[in-house]
Amino acid sequence: MAHDTGHDGGKDAGRDPQDFGEDWLAGVLGDFDCQTGTLHRSHDGEWLDLVVSIGVPQPLMPVITRIPFGKGIAGAAAATREPVELCNLQQDLGGVAKEGARQTQVSGSLAVPVISADGGRVLGTLGIGKVEPYSFSAEEKARLAAVAAEVARQWQSGE
Repeated sequence: MAHDTGHDGGKDAGRDPQDFGEDWLAGVLGDFDCQTGTLHRSHDGEWLDLVVSIGVPQPLMPVITRIPFGKGIAGAAAATREPVELCNLQQDLGGVAKEGARQTQVSGSLAVPVISADGGRVLGTLGIGKVEPYSFSAEEKARLAAVAAEVARQWQSGE
């Protein structure tokens, strides 16, 4: 069973994203053939708090549990309100990732902001990663943004 992103042609009909647990994130990762992922939520527009993660090494958990906007890949996606991609995190931190990010053993990485339906607030970020160097296509970025939009709808319906 996969998750519902609200877009046509996806493999993801049927999963309730309201849970946003490991099963939900595993479905997202499966759709993108990724090995690592994170979902962060912001309650104040300044900090991202970890909701769920898969594949992040335990020593990095304290670093990713709470991230300020503008720091790291997730923080950069939140601050810029745009997808942030690194094709090979092991060789190039792209000016946004911290040195410790290499410990993830992830190379190809993509984070997208979760933005409120009215566009007024960044509600969080959704990030995925592959162990090999990888450039995400425009279609993949759009698909992940659609998943993030569904997350925003679910979060806002619960407010």
